[in-house]
Amino acid sequence: MAQTLTADDARQSLSAHVEAKGIEVFTLYGPQIGWSALQRLLQDRTQVRYPCEIVFDAAGLQPGEFAHPEPKGANPEDGFTMFVHPLFMTQLDQVPALVLYQLVALNYGVFASSDDAETFGAAALGLTRDEYYDQLCDLSDQLGGGGCSCGGH
Repeated sequence: MAQTLTADDARQSLSAHVEAKGIEVFTLYGPQIGWSALQRLLQDRTQVRYPCEIVFDAAGLQPGEFAHPEPKGANPEDGFTMFVHPLFMTQLDQVPALVLYQLVALNYGVFASSDDAETFGAAALGLTRDEYYDQLCDLSDQLGGGGCSCGGH
């Protein structure tokens, strides 16, 4: 008799997969993922599903948003521009934390949640989710407006 998968089963499966991919990124590019390791990661199609380039420009961002991927064309294969707030141009060592959070949206689209983004980023950086969330909130706070805009926790 075939077992029917529920939405909760699918969510748990995605969460486990996202964490496993984060651990894989840590193993391949860690333990300290800096600017140059991030550039190599973005070229690795086993980890980043579609081409992605980082552009320091707030034009593609919502107020208080530190980074966001935008498609370059009608098809994901056309690649993405990862808009990162220009404030972080002078903090390149912090950019990987911001980009890792957004890579989940690029890799999994609408199926990914903020919880998945936190799980992936934390695993990729070798942090607990709480440590990663606190880091993102500290970075987000630099943009002003108070309150963490990095997702639900």
